[in-house]
Amino acid sequence: MSAPSAKPISGKVVAQHNSRESCWIIVHGKVYDVTEFLDEHPGGSKIILKYAGKDATHEYEPIHPPNAIIDNLPREKHLGPIEEGTAEKIEVKITDEERARLQRVEARPPLAEILNLHDFEAIARLTMPEKAWAYYSSASDDEITNRENHAAFHRIWFRPRIMRDVTVVDTSTSILGHASSMPVYITATALGKLGHPDGELNLTRAAAKRGVIQMIPTLSSCSFDELVDAAQPGQVQFFQLYVNRDRAVTKRIMQQAERRGIKALFITVDAPQLGRREKDMRMTFDAADPHEIGKSGGDQVDRSRGAAKAITGFIDPGLKWADISWFKSITKMPLILKGVQTWEDALEAYDQNLAGIVLSNHGGRQLDFARSGIEVLVEVVEKFKEKRGITFPNDRFQLFVDGGARRATDVLKAIALGATAVGIGRPFLYAFSTYGVEGVDHALQILQDEFEMNLRLLGAQTIKDLVPNMVDASNIRSHLVTVPSDQLYDTNYEGMQPARLRELKAKIKL
Repeated sequence: MSAPSAKPISGKVVAQHNSRESCWIIVHGKVYDVTEFLDEHPGGSKIILKYAGKDATHEYEPIHPPNAIIDNLPREKHLGPIEEGTAEKIEVKITDEERARLQRVEARPPLAEILNLHDFEAIARLTMPEKAWAYYSSASDDEITNRENHAAFHRIWFRPRIMRDVTVVDTSTSILGHASSMPVYITATALGKLGHPDGELNLTRAAAKRGVIQMIPTLSSCSFDELVDAAQPGQVQFFQLYVNRDRAVTKRIMQQAERRGIKALFITVDAPQLGRREKDMRMTFDAADPHEIGKSGGDQVDRSRGAAKAITGFIDPGLKWADISWFKSITKMPLILKGVQTWEDALEAYDQNLAGIVLSNHGGRQLDFARSGIEVLVEVVEKFKEKRGITFPNDRFQLFVDGGARRATDVLKAIALGATAVGIGRPFLYAFSTYGVEGVDHALQILQDEFEMNLRLLGAQTIKDLVPNMVDASNIRSHLVTVPSDQLYDTNYEGMQPARLRELKAKIKL
């Protein structure tokens, strides 16, 4: 069949195409011919062949954006709708490991016992599916930067002021001209349905209730329109953009975002190639069939698989400064570069009249030994004052930081040093993976309470009262300086594991 069919296709017909030579699958009620795509699939052909001739929606949905198969498969391979009730499905059997995990889910403490953002991570590690935990928690190489992102905040100390009337404190602020109940936004994170069936909708709903801004990711498990439709009237949403090699696709995405009322576009610039996230890679590699690996030649096996690899092959590694004018020509949305890591690039972004930058190393998931966003913030503020005579915060050009923040004190340090707001990602993933939308709501309430308490203890009535002389950042560049250990963070961190022997299936006869 070479062209899309308007007539529903019987499940019996689809079931006949169940081999490498002719492989059809069903996703969301539509039939696709993926025969020629088998060897190109970043996740490998084995997982597709498992569902050959059957309904693959259950496997597909958590680890692919909704339109992935539609956008990446040629139109002539879209065969048409499946005849209702005729699709063959694979019975999902509950393993002993899954049964034990579900028992742990039932043993979760009530939300009232979750006292901080670290607690969500601790429960998530015990209750999430292993693949989901591996994807969310993994970072690049030895995960040094992942840990440094958090540790860097500990090298900054407060200089609280006293005898100030802090009977009433106000945590609200403005982010790119839009009101927020606190100087935090929910930054973009991919594949929300790995952790919860409602995926990023949990974030949209909680953000509306708490008056914070959600950044919608390109690689959301929910469709873009679904998340925008779920927003409350007047709710502000930003959009994070991975630039597609096909600029026509990028243009369509940008214009759709602007048409639907997105208030700012955050262009990711630190991912020309994905970092090696070995926890995620090892999880997928361990699931492979060792006999198939042997047939592939062993040492030639591509170990760069993983959930991340499976969804990011479209990202353009050729993105460059000269492209900024093109972005400006097709949208009036404020443009912010996400992933700036030096003052030189920060200054270039300012000179190109962008609205701001996110000082970020992608949550430690790209270049290991990249410095933390909070350290780069100190450098950027110093150099802007020296080179341009500019001080921060600055409405003309706003600075944001993400990566490693777990407490309101982390955020307050960044604000005092000149940031407009701080993006928080993983903690909200862990919150909804373990408790759904109520978890995210509780996480935001925890932050709100921490902000109010710490503003009082710092002697600041409002966010604008946070000024540089309220912090001592003199040790921020001393990467080997001794700081008190964060017991909660260290307990949650899962150390990386080396390669290991596979479990023997039978005794070896000598």
